[in-house]
Amino acid sequence: MAVLHLLYVLVFTVLAVVAVSNLIRNMFILGRDMQGQDPSPWSDRPATPPEKRPTPHPELLDDAGKIVDEPLMVMRAMPIDDVRSQLDALYDASPSGSGADSSPKDLLDDA
Repeated sequence: MAVLHLLYVLVFTVLAVVAVSNLIRNMFILGRDMQGQDPSPWSDRPATPPEKRPTPHPELLDDAGKIVDEPLMVMRAMPIDDVRSQLDALYDASPSGSGADSSPKDLLDDA
């Protein structure tokens, strides 16, 4: 009976040593990978190529393929009354608009 206990302790000790050594080795490999160094010789993974710069989105490039350095859209807040008056002025100035006697508000009220 004492031999089985001794064998159990011996097997448990060997497995614990293997597990701890594997943990330490994996921590060293992870540390090297995070620093960008070459992988260790005992690593299973192939060497990764050097990192490239990220490719910008195509909408951020001009016709020559260079990055656009100007704002693509500028929005500003306007009071709703100013926006309505500008839209009314555009509608009245359009060829299909019937002039100053009818506005979009009048058309909505008629419907």
